[in-house]
Amino acid sequence: MSFSFHHYDRGNFYDEMFDDDGRVRPSYEVFKARLEAMAEGELIKRQYAAEKALMAMGITFNVYTEGQGTERIMPIDIIARVIQAGEWQQLNKGLRQRITALNLFIDDVYNDQKILKDRVVPRDLIESSKCFLKPCLGLKPPKGIWCHITGTDLIRDHLGKFLVLEDNLRCPSGVSYMLENREISKQTFPEIFERIKIRPISDYPTRLLQMLQFISDRPSPTVVVLTPGIYNSAYFEHSYLAQQMGVELVNSQDLVVADGYVKMRTTKGFQIVDVIYRRIDDTFIDPLAFNPASMLGIPGLFEVYKKGRVALANAPGTGVADDKVIYAYVPRIIQYYLGEEPIIPNVHTYICREEVDLQYVLENIEHLVVKEANEAGGYGMLIGPKSTRAQQRLFRMKIKQNPRNYIAQPTISLSRVPSIIGNHFEGRHVDLRPYILYGDGIQVIPGGLTRVALRRGSLVVNSSQGGGSKDTWVLHGRSAMPAVSDEPSAE
Repeated sequence: MSFSFHHYDRGNFYDEMFDDDGRVRPSYEVFKARLEAMAEGELIKRQYAAEKALMAMGITFNVYTEGQGTERIMPIDIIARVIQAGEWQQLNKGLRQRITALNLFIDDVYNDQKILKDRVVPRDLIESSKCFLKPCLGLKPPKGIWCHITGTDLIRDHLGKFLVLEDNLRCPSGVSYMLENREISKQTFPEIFERIKIRPISDYPTRLLQMLQFISDRPSPTVVVLTPGIYNSAYFEHSYLAQQMGVELVNSQDLVVADGYVKMRTTKGFQIVDVIYRRIDDTFIDPLAFNPASMLGIPGLFEVYKKGRVALANAPGTGVADDKVIYAYVPRIIQYYLGEEPIIPNVHTYICREEVDLQYVLENIEHLVVKEANEAGGYGMLIGPKSTRAQQRLFRMKIKQNPRNYIAQPTISLSRVPSIIGNHFEGRHVDLRPYILYGDGIQVIPGGLTRVALRRGSLVVNSSQGGGSKDTWVLHGRSAMPAVSDEPSAE
């Protein structure tokens, strides 16, 4: 049988494709019509072909459970998420505002600390953050930029309003899936790309390289991607981006500090490295400056960096803004540095270190989502409505023992997008991770990684927790327009 939306259940959620009255949203009209016009079995064939293409590309990630690593293919659902041009324009403004403020905040925290002296953000909150690095005090990164690459997680609530769920400023991952999803979409629905004008993302590696080159003062700088190695969960992405940029992929064995510079071993001898796109967490990059047990870093790298002889992206110390407790203060941070209200609001957040919030969380934990300050990937989290009483008791105990390490938020009904489940469409919850580059200005890549919770009823979109991904189409102007290729274009 052919696929139809006739029996599609929107539920009590905001649906990206249909409004509350069941009418298709304008941005989806062409796509929906094409899906329903397909011959029997055609959509399933295209979904299967997309999955085979991912497997052939080797797009994998590693999941570690009980000390064992498992390599998996990132699941894809070929029903894309479509965002109207006007909506994207607002998101673009909001993300640029947020990154501007966060960069000013990180610089202030490690230098003048005005925001702490003015008690807008509590000093003890910063100093107790696991990601606040004292060796970075007084640091001035090249061009004054700390957060060169950011992946900000957005959700849409039951009213259709976009909210910021969290910020990722250390080593945000997933951009390779965004790029490959687009290539698969173009192969899967070439007739759609001929009918509607979709903003291009294929120039991301070029933009990334230009940004990395910009933060170096040397002419024709040598750029490398530093990876922890093949056993890292995002190793595919590290190698993919290095290949796409045409730069070397290196690990700690390939680099050495000599004569006051970072140098790369090559078949022709040592070569000075000017810019390192690090995919290693802050404290592992240099065992002399941070974690002495690190086998992944380069001894002496931080001293070379402080002297301005090598640039690092992202700058060490940016993780202080990744702390989920500090996330709760971002609206105040934006107001403090920019004198503006946030264009994209935060999710309402209860700060467990504050007594009134703590009491509320302990009394209402079964209704809330509780998160550890520095965990990611869906770990260290309790989803109250889906938790057991034993799990709730355990989290109450953890929160009481270390309230500074936890925040809580209302359980938000994430928006849904139709997805292929068996031989029909079902709604599945999604979030969105746009990628932002900060070099010679701030660029928000028009799209991002839409992550989808493929398990029925699940709100957890992380790939390590059973999630998958969808391509994200940002429309350029009206939904139906003349043909356009997915080639680099000016913003």
